[in-house]
Amino acid sequence: MKRMPLWFAVLVASLSAGIAQAQPYPNKPIRIVVGFAPGGGTDFIARVIAKKLGEQFGTQVLVDNRPGAGSTLGAELVVKSPPDGYTLLVNAASYTVNPSVYKLSFDAMNDITPIVQLSRGPYVVAVHPSVPAKTLQEFVALAKSAPDKFAYASSGNGSHVHVATEYFLRTAGIRVMHVPYKGTGPALADTVAGSTQLILGSVATALQHVKSGRLRALAVTTPWRIAAAPDAPTVAEAGYPTYEVINWHGLVGPKGLPKEIVERLNKEVNEALKSKEVEKILASDGLEPAGGSAAEFAPIIRNEIARWREVAKQVGLKVE
Repeated sequence: MKRMPLWFAVLVASLSAGIAQAQPYPNKPIRIVVGFAPGGGTDFIARVIAKKLGEQFGTQVLVDNRPGAGSTLGAELVVKSPPDGYTLLVNAASYTVNPSVYKLSFDAMNDITPIVQLSRGPYVVAVHPSVPAKTLQEFVALAKSAPDKFAYASSGNGSHVHVATEYFLRTAGIRVMHVPYKGTGPALADTVAGSTQLILGSVATALQHVKSGRLRALAVTTPWRIAAAPDAPTVAEAGYPTYEVINWHGLVGPKGLPKEIVERLNKEVNEALKSKEVEKILASDGLEPAGGSAAEFAPIIRNEIARWREVAKQVGLKVE
């Protein structure tokens, strides 16, 4: 059989590549990377969005879990991928804490392309029923009268819950001991058991224990109350008007993602977030759809990085 000349093979390959590039985006499966293990909040959001995008694009949208180092391994994989729209990252609010506690191999702001904010929601400030406080101000008064008597649980050193709690302690001027755990599950379990007395838990995980009487909700961290716990005031309403923390998720790509791809993804995600189906699914996890433009999402990431860097500096935050 006669061999194909090298020049002809190169020409065929170039033409094939050109045809592929000329096809409208997307023309092959999209990978959404999650820097956490399956089953968590970020993985949950990613799978909801991947399913809807797959339906809207008519192509496969796959979730690739790459847990490790506070989600930085997954983020590193994405920022070092080609900026072609086929490798994306669903990040969480904890992404903006990582630059303050990890030595990153990339710039958390300048090495990404923000696409759209996906969701937002509160943490529930909750205490064990053995704590004789019915309100947040009562808890603060107790903590002031007995510094370090109480302990709070977090999902780990350097986690978003860790810095959000420290931010509140500084705002209220109280001292509560920190007990870090390897994940939200054991942190919540020990608070329910009474080994620790205070936790900032997600709505999905903490509220079921509030309803069963195993935890007492004192406040929510967002500037707005939530339908799932209408009697719980915001931290601002409870007497600390400067405090607010929003637990959010967003979609980003590598630096240099073409404008037309960013706009297409933003449009499709916003369409997905407007569906009653997605709104209902997110509500089941205590979240609400966010949406908006890429230009609106970018300053959220930038401002949160600066904010948590300042908190980390104030509390001497380090990952062990």
